[in-house]
Amino acid sequence: MHAASWAAAYAPRFPADFAQEGIADRRTRWHPRIAAGEGIIMLGSLDDRPLAMSWSVPSESRTGLAEIYSFYTHPNGWGSGVSAALMHATLRQLKASGYEQVHLWTLRDTPQSRRFYLKCGFTETGATQIRDFGDNNLLPQVEYERST
Repeated sequence: MHAASWAAAYAPRFPADFAQEGIADRRTRWHPRIAAGEGIIMLGSLDDRPLAMSWSVPSESRTGLAEIYSFYTHPNGWGSGVSAALMHATLRQLKASGYEQVHLWTLRDTPQSRRFYLKCGFTETGATQIRDFGDNNLLPQVEYERST
């Protein structure tokens, strides 16, 4: 689901060869993370089909906060409610894990993602950063946060 979501939402922003490498990498990068128990990985399903995933870790930049580092929904799940249900479950799990606040970064030029986070109760902090996905194409990100 990560690869399909990234292919639909982000791959068009990159050269074709780099985008294909990114899609392939996203098909296998979760195996070692799951095996290592890194962070909190959660799935959202619809009709017994996993369509959304979240990965939360302790924030490296904001002491005491959790960071939703990855939140992706397969395009077949867009508009189905599975993303909202997963976000609700993710926030509930972060609270149970002792986090009172959570933040995340998303690309500035992704209005669908930004609307989703606002609907989920996140607010923009005003912070921005530049993200290089590895192709020297610097893309601006904006930060959102909320209570758990």
